[in-house]
Amino acid sequence: MSTITSRSIIGEIVAGDYRTAAVFKHYGIDFCCNGQRTIADACKSKNIHTAQLLTDLSQVPSLTADTETDYNAWPLDLLTRHIEQKHHQYVEKKILEIRPYLEKIVRVHSDQHPELVAIEHLFNESARELAMHMKKEELVLFPFIRRMALAAEHQEPLPVPPFGTVENPIAMMQHDHDAEGERFRRIAALSNNYTPPEDACNTYRVTFALLKEFEEDLHLHIHLENNILFPKAIQLEQGAEAH
Repeated sequence: MSTITSRSIIGEIVAGDYRTAAVFKHYGIDFCCNGQRTIADACKSKNIHTAQLLTDLSQVPSLTADTETDYNAWPLDLLTRHIEQKHHQYVEKKILEIRPYLEKIVRVHSDQHPELVAIEHLFNESARELAMHMKKEELVLFPFIRRMALAAEHQEPLPVPPFGTVENPIAMMQHDHDAEGERFRRIAALSNNYTPPEDACNTYRVTFALLKEFEEDLHLHIHLENNILFPKAIQLEQGAEAH
């Protein structure tokens, strides 16, 4: 990993070594949806000492070449398959798991904790939007990126995109990511960062733990697309145009 300074871009740092995400998460710095900021800008907005953050980042052990978390080294077709099989399937499975729990705790606890109604509404919105978002990726964008990668591998001309340029659907996906990031920031705020109240039953505690896990997976999911997959797809298209 190259030397990190206050001018380094957060998304690029995490793309180089995902384990640095834990440091940004500790300081409450969004590395996925707002990953294009410098460390200096993020620290200023959060009133964080830049030097301390840089020290913490420097203490993250170097990433070894053979580690499976070096997503930046993965070919684009493998990365799209990984996102579909790991993160898309996770989202579909966990939505089905979380919804009944949310319905139950809203029914039982919302008189004492009215914020649960808003949390359920936000999560159901997210579930609907993510379902549509993932289908657009699986049926349109990801297959096209795989076709681009295959053509480049065989040194053939890249396919002509039906949407003008690959940047167009990518911009739409990034807009969706921003909306989901904001939705989960609101859920985290309403739930006191997924901290169950003292009178919470076991179902209440499990629901908040699942929501926290869902958000953490979503952060990695969005990071892999915004900071690695999408820039590389755009770079591949622009590189082909330059020749």
